[in-house]
Amino acid sequence: MPATPLAAVTRYWSVAVNKWYFVPAISNKSAPTRLELNAGTDLTGEVADSSGWTTTGDTIEAPDGNSVFIAQVAGPVKADDSSLTIYADPTGNDARTLLPRGTTGFVVRLGGGDTAGRKMDVFPIRVKTVGKQYGGTATEPAKLEISFAITSTPAEDVTIP
Repeated sequence: MPATPLAAVTRYWSVAVNKWYFVPAISNKSAPTRLELNAGTDLTGEVADSSGWTTTGDTIEAPDGNSVFIAQVAGPVKADDSSLTIYADPTGNDARTLLPRGTTGFVVRLGGGDTAGRKMDVFPIRVKTVGKQYGGTATEPAKLEISFAITSTPAEDVTIP
């Protein structure tokens, strides 16, 4: 008897659906309330690009004197370097006012949009830097690259209330 196939999924282009929120306070990152999410700021319309926002795990070698094979065990988990590239305003009235260096809170990525029952990832953050990219060419708008430290384990695949 063959293995059971994985159920087919609805494929989508995340750029047109993905939402990015900055939420200053969440009491339980594994179960944010709708009130907490609504108290945040929707960054989506100003996000030009994102990088990181995932976790990776290291492995630890576990040799065994009875074998020439060196087994591995799961080791520490960490977050990749993460940033959001956001459009800049010439007056400075942009994400710099909301997310200056040192700001703490949560970046919430709603990968399937802000729809109850879908999944989101909640990243506890501190803003590391706000880099200015004033465009190297005539075809590139000015942007800010906001780099974040992920300060504790992200809550992944949390159901959106």
